[in-house]
Amino acid sequence: MNMTSVAIGIDLGGTRIKGVLLNADGKILQQVYTPTYDGDDTIWKNAVTKTIKELRTFSGIQEISIGISAPGISNEKNTAIAYMPGRLQGLENFDWSHFLQQPVWVLNDAMSALMAEARLGAAKDKTNAILLTLGTGVGGALLIEGKPYQGAFHKAGHLGHIVIDQEGEPDVTGIPGSLENAIGNSTIQKRSLGRFQSTHELLEAYRKGDYFAQWVWLTSVRKLAIGIASFTNAISPECVILGGGITECDKDLFEPLESFLSLYEWRIGGNKTEIKKAFFGDMAGAIGAACFALEQIKKG
Repeated sequence: MNMTSVAIGIDLGGTRIKGVLLNADGKILQQVYTPTYDGDDTIWKNAVTKTIKELRTFSGIQEISIGISAPGISNEKNTAIAYMPGRLQGLENFDWSHFLQQPVWVLNDAMSALMAEARLGAAKDKTNAILLTLGTGVGGALLIEGKPYQGAFHKAGHLGHIVIDQEGEPDVTGIPGSLENAIGNSTIQKRSLGRFQSTHELLEAYRKGDYFAQWVWLTSVRKLAIGIASFTNAISPECVILGGGITECDKDLFEPLESFLSLYEWRIGGNKTEIKKAFFGDMAGAIGAACFALEQIKKG
């Protein structure tokens, strides 16, 4: 193996650091999980070093490409996370290349997940695609003309922060009535008037025929459909990939979503945007980071 045939991908999460060794054919050769211990940046930075060392030792080569997936907005050269308030102390503007003594490429975690899906998963061979991650909040990423689109200031892809209800409360970015507030798990108590503590609880009641739970859930799914239909008008993707913990409810999400989309999506000439569940689970960020690193090496 050589530097262009394998890469290490690291996904820096608040709970766990996930690492993969990926070859150029997209095969996972090894994977590692390490606790993050968010709050002490010395500990989690050393945990990243330990993870990389373990994967490098397994590969048998010292000079190996490294990509890092992390929350926040990356800088324009994809060498560091430029902005990530409130989480992972010490992450902002941290020079990974200097720390690890080699070139390192850094990508937003949702963008990394999209890279995994675009190169090896649900959007493989697609030219234009959207990824939405439905969990505590709503993350997003864009694939335009086969490439990850980061936009000016690398802010593109924050699709959870579009307006669904202009009279709604502002979200963390100041946008009123956002898609994130409409379906993200962080607002479930407020949306359910305090009755449910999580989307999981809401769906249990929904499946039992609870009318209030059905109203809350279907209202959220309807707003998601409106958001997706809006994205299709703006970007015209071949597919929209849905990932994140909320998608694990499967048909309880995808069946009503398709029904609402049949009302809202503008289907010129009968063309319908494909809605797909993400192929990769919690390793998506690490896999996508490795894919990104391999592509940067090829560019020279």
